[in-house]
Amino acid sequence: MNVDNLSINTIRILSAEAIQKANSGHPGLPLGCASMAYTLWAKQMKHNPKNPKWEDRDRFVLSAGHGSMLLYSLFNIFGYDVSVEDIKNFRQFGSKTPGHPEYKHTDGVETTTGPLGQGICNAVGMAISESYLAEKFNKPNFKVVDHYTYVIAGDGCLMEGISSEASSLAGTLGLGKLIMMYDSNNISIEGSTDIAFREDVAKRYEAYGWQVIKVADGNNTSDINTAINSAKKQDKKPTIIIVKNIIGYGCLAKQGKACAHGEPLGVDNIIALKENLGWNYEPFTVPEEVKANMKDFNKKAKAKEATWNKLFEGYKSTYPELAKEWKLWFSGKIASDLLEDESFWSFDKPMATRQASGILINRLTKLVPNIIGGSADLAPSNKTYMKDRGDFSAEDRSGANMHFGVREHAMAAIANGIYLHGGLKVFVSTFFVFSDYMKGAMRLSALMKLPITYVLTHDSIGVGEDGPTHEPIEQLAALRSMPNMTVFRPADSKETAAGWYLSIAKSEGPVSLVLTRQSLPLYNGSSKEALKGGYILKNSEKETPDVILLASGSEVELIVKASDELKKKGIDARVVSMPSFELFDKQSKEYKEKILPSSVRARVAVEAASSFGWHKYIGLDGDIISIDEFGASGKAETLFEKYGFTVENVVAKVVNLLKQ
Repeated sequence: MNVDNLSINTIRILSAEAIQKANSGHPGLPLGCASMAYTLWAKQMKHNPKNPKWEDRDRFVLSAGHGSMLLYSLFNIFGYDVSVEDIKNFRQFGSKTPGHPEYKHTDGVETTTGPLGQGICNAVGMAISESYLAEKFNKPNFKVVDHYTYVIAGDGCLMEGISSEASSLAGTLGLGKLIMMYDSNNISIEGSTDIAFREDVAKRYEAYGWQVIKVADGNNTSDINTAINSAKKQDKKPTIIIVKNIIGYGCLAKQGKACAHGEPLGVDNIIALKENLGWNYEPFTVPEEVKANMKDFNKKAKAKEATWNKLFEGYKSTYPELAKEWKLWFSGKIASDLLEDESFWSFDKPMATRQASGILINRLTKLVPNIIGGSADLAPSNKTYMKDRGDFSAEDRSGANMHFGVREHAMAAIANGIYLHGGLKVFVSTFFVFSDYMKGAMRLSALMKLPITYVLTHDSIGVGEDGPTHEPIEQLAALRSMPNMTVFRPADSKETAAGWYLSIAKSEGPVSLVLTRQSLPLYNGSSKEALKGGYILKNSEKETPDVILLASGSEVELIVKASDELKKKGIDARVVSMPSFELFDKQSKEYKEKILPSSVRARVAVEAASSFGWHKYIGLDGDIISIDEFGASGKAETLFEKYGFTVENVVAKVVNLLKQ
């Protein structure tokens, strides 16, 4: 048996043994995809296992993340920081080898995958970054950005609608350095894919504008290698290589069957698998021939990076300013101290927070030049278009404005990939109510702690005539419930600046900027204190107020006006703007007590959304003006009055509360 076949079988056996030891996992994909994955990693992919963060490495995404043991076995034999002991601890608490690949948990994992189809979108984002950065930094004789993005996807990934969204956009953008290897094995958990998936994938991808290559036998490494070479020759289109694999290959009792997908093979079947593959080694063994071959591979990989490093040294001498930009862009930091830049924070008139956000985005392009982003076909409404920055397209890779089309879910997942690649700050945008479409990808942003900015406009019943389908109710509560997600709903332009500062300076975790369609006042008391999540916008005259009024966003206007009316009645109110629960909850006990003294039990919160979540601030004695039903179609002012968002109602609530 030659060393390549021995390596392939090593991947298969390590995977099967680890899954059996864990008594949990998915052996079908590692057994079926081992040949094509090994061929890619050993013969084609540019990577240095000793430096998984080399900027010009090829990116690899296992979109079918349930097959994680394939990835961990590859890591082990190629010399990444995954030992045989780590393999033995597959799916155990605290191990380097969790059930699905996790970004920043295991060296070499480019993105967290598992929810099917997401990885394809991440790969599209990575390919976008590669082409954008190549246009920015490459110079004659200095091709410092020159790598591919590879993805292994399965039938389930291609069934998910998100993959269709992303693949359509990838074809439109002509991402020639994106290569998808499709594990076409005709089996899903419930049985043959014929029960739910009969389309001609090749024709579908041709229609998307992809190059399509077919490999009839997934164990023919020569044909796979030839296919990848052919894919690389096509630089105007992404490529899908449709590889006919056999799920659970080598385990004769299970191969080609649904039972191979998501359950251990069983002790007897492991023995039979080894006999069938001619495997005569102790459990969890990597043969010496494989180790020796991989030692040689690592020498060559190290040499490739050394060649690139030498190239980059010459680049630094020839293009020192670009090299400085490179270092800054890839650091994830920003050059400007926006807190001290008054031109960033300055506003002189009332406006909708979406409008203020649009102004701020264009200020940021001057201060943070590596910002890229766009909208799901709503830029004119979301106010997210960057002037003088051009449009990213198949014809122009220098444009910073992304046009994602009406593809919210893929847009968010692609944004994850753009950021994961390195080098760029990214934002995406849509109407707030359509954050529901993006939720799966937003959750992965939060899980990976990626500093993606979500610009979510048209944030309440203020949408008006568009009616309940477009009026968010439960979305604030849903996003606030998501770990690592910071939700920021500003009350005016200065608070909007605070939200943008937070999101662009943040190194970990996404931020959702929730913005109005309707115009809001510009408050004298609003300030950078908004970065604490909650602060006193207008203080009471007494040291201990009679009542505390709390609100976020557009409803702050109501409580400010209500405080004036309450004063006429001899009631002293403190007005607290609460743009972000998450930021406020992180403040010290002393600060929180200063803003919301426990001695003041009379509290009223006002927010044109679900009441869920506010109770922790108002306590048992407080009250809430909110919407716990869907909205209606009508003029915004009519709706606000109908649902009780009036100064009169706030005053009445306070008066009634103080009588109790």
